[in-house]
Amino acid sequence: MTQSRRVEIREFGPPAVMTLVAGALPPPGPGQVLLRQTAIGFNFIDIYQRRGLYPLPLPTGLGFEAAGVVEALGPDVAGLSIGDRVATMNAGVGAYAEARNVAADKLVKLPDAVSDEAAATLLFKGLTAQYLLRATHAVQPGELLLVHSAAGGVGQILTRWATALGAEVIGTTGTPAKIPAALEAGCKAVIDLNDADWPAAFLRATGGRKARVVYDAVGKDTLEKSLDCAAPYGLVVSYGAASGKAPPIDVETLGAKGGLYLTRPSVFPRNADPLALQAHAADLFDAIARGHVRVDIGQRFSLSDIVAVHEAAEARRAGGAILITP
Repeated sequence: MTQSRRVEIREFGPPAVMTLVAGALPPPGPGQVLLRQTAIGFNFIDIYQRRGLYPLPLPTGLGFEAAGVVEALGPDVAGLSIGDRVATMNAGVGAYAEARNVAADKLVKLPDAVSDEAAATLLFKGLTAQYLLRATHAVQPGELLLVHSAAGGVGQILTRWATALGAEVIGTTGTPAKIPAALEAGCKAVIDLNDADWPAAFLRATGGRKARVVYDAVGKDTLEKSLDCAAPYGLVVSYGAASGKAPPIDVETLGAKGGLYLTRPSVFPRNADPLALQAHAADLFDAIARGHVRVDIGQRFSLSDIVAVHEAAEARRAGGAILITP
């Protein structure tokens, strides 16, 4: 049997609840492949699940995103071969591991132009940006967008891709040291969320113009004020909770602030269908090939240092994507 180390939690709590355990993997079952992982991605949902904000049955692994090589095929697997380079972001929790058995229809083959490291740090975040820009709202040239956490992993991808589509992006950051990264990603201006009146700073930066879409991955600390930054009949997209669960919003407030639309989408149902996953990944890979999307790896950690990964992310010490190597 294949031996693998993996991260496990038996209770919700701080980073220290994560432990590294070793064990044998059974052969892949029907419809599965054995994936030997070469690169693992980090996403803020990993922290939410570790804390219990999005509770999982315990004990559980963590992590959604990884790339690697197919080492073995289970029965009834078609379209994949041993040695194929693949990546996944929607095969269930457990990506914090050296190897694991994964449903074949949750994998996408990697083109030569996309490295394992790029795939492991781009697939989850890139497919998030893909549904935000293509499905939640089809971004058009000339539209003004407000992107919170514009220097973060998703934020930089979202900003670059939206800019390539012809939109104008104003970004925010809670860490002033990350402002240059947000500007480099394409933001016309970057607002410091430490300013209690940051919506006024946003309006000064735009000359009073409000955003067609506000992309809010911060949640509790920003959502209510994000409503003040959306144009009449504009859209506010709450797609993350970096500061905590977003507060409830009275629907009458949406009317009073200009007939706004408010939505809370997710990358997982968007890519639950295998054919949809392949199509959306192809769109992302095309954007990478065109230079509209690229990976900016802010920090690298080994799987053995997984506690340090979460500590760095929670302290907002990591700009760009975090890469974990098995």
